Order: sequence, then C-alpha cells, then structure tokens
Amino acid sequence: MDTRPVIVVHGGAWAIPDDLAERSKIGVKNAATCGFSILANGGSSLQAVEAAVRILEDDTAFDAGHGAVLNADGDVELDAIIMDGKNLAVGAVSCIKNIANPVMFARTVMEQTPHVMLTGTGANKFAEKIKFEKTPTRELVTENAVKEWEQYQKYKQSVTSLFNTERMHDTVGAVAIDSKGNTACATSTGGITNKMVGRVGDSPIIGETPERAADQALEYMKNKVHGRGGLIVVSKSGEWAARFTTKRMAWASVENRILNYGLNPGEKFQEKLDL
Repeated sequence: MDTRPVIVVHGGAWAIPDDLAERSKIGVKNAATCGFSILANGGSSLQAVEAAVRILEDDTAFDAGHGAVLNADGDVELDAIIMDGKNLAVGAVSCIKNIANPVMFARTVMEQTPHVMLTGTGANKFAEKIKFEKTPTRELVTENAVKEWEQYQKYKQSVTSLFNTERMHDTVGAVAIDSKGNTACATSTGGITNKMVGRVGDSPIIGETPERAADQALEYMKNKVHGRGGLIVVSKSGEWAARFTTKRMAWASVENRILNYGLNPGEKFQEKLDL
C-alpha cells in the first residue's frame, strides 16, 4: 500500500527581520513545492529533499550556499548533510569552500566514497578530483553578509555578545517521505557570522512522534543551554510538524497537494497546488 507523500522545509529559526520576511516565506514555499512535485511524480524522498535544499541554497534570503554568512576571516565555509532512510546511508561535508550547492556535494560523498563525512581541504580536493562545479567566493557573498561581518569587526566582540543570539542566521533543511514509505532529510548552512575558521555546528535529533519529538527537543535546548531554535519532523506514517521557539521561522509543507506555510508563531496559511 502506497504511503501519502509529504515534504516539510524550513529556512532557519531566528529573528527574521521584516525586510527578509516575505522573501523567506516565498523561498520556503518554492522549495516545498519543488520537492513535492518530485514526490507527486513518483520520485524518491532523497531526490525531493536534495532539490528542496538546493532551492534554498540558491536563494540569498537564506544562510546557505549563495546567502551564507562570513567567518572570522571574511570567508565562506559551508556545511551540509543528507540522509537516506531507505538504506540508512549518510553523506556530509563541512568547512567547504567555493561550492554553491553543498547538499549536492554531500550526496556525492554518500554515493561515491566509502566515508560519511569529508571536511575542509580534503573535501575540496575530492571536489576537484571529480570535477565538481566550483563557484567563486565573490558569487556566494551578499551585500548583507558583508555589512553584518563588518559590524563584528568594528566592535571586536564575540559572536554571542555583540547581538542577541536570535539575530544569528540558521540552517536550512528539508525532510520528506515518499510514496514507498522511505524517508530522507537534508540540511545546509553557512554557520554563524564571524564564526571561528573551521567551526562546524548542528547535529541530528531523533525522537518520537513529530510534535512530541519537536517539542521535547526545543524544551531540552531551553532548559539545558537557555537557547532557542526550531526544527521540522516527519514520521514514517506521514505525520509532520514544524516547531520553533525563536521569534520567527520560515517553514512550508505539502501533503495531498495542499501547501501549508508560516513565519510567525501560531501562523499557518494554506494554498491548493495545481500540479
């Protein structure tokens, strides 16, 4: 019996400023729609989450790929991971440079190497070996990223003390289940502005039901480190959740050709897709 395909995406949990709010909503809607069109046509959850995250990496509204923030040296270092529930395969890359779509490279690591993660110089050497497309750093750096980095340099303060941590950008991601019942997820990030060179963040969280897993993870974060965040979850049966404790998180999901999306706490809009 076929499973009902579902995809959920997010564009980062943080205090999204008003000038990025509409772009963020449009971006996650586009990513979710793209991913679901693959599922609706019989594609795999792995293909869907990769495509959705690529959309977000190509959108400068998000801290991934073309919209990534700058590290302490004013450079771009990117991280990404992709996981295939069908065979429990994983591919990850960290601290890579000059690659616009790290999620594609993470999948390449998963499928073309015996390793789970490649990082830094070694990862980029592998990219050169297989002739993976390179993108000049200048094409990945946005005007907003430069302005934000310059503020840190001007005041010479740490990333945690200069601004409220909710002002920091965040990871983008997607999770999906396809008609065959296989799940997959992918994330991509440029990290946080003025991060130490070589810094790698983020880790997967595995929980119970979607809502309970999401709420428990966020509650643990709040109690343990007084932090805020957000996450998306989909269960084997197609139940999904998008939860966050930050001021805003752009998210979108598609099931039964119904697009759900939101940005602010308690907000949920719906649109019928014509696919």
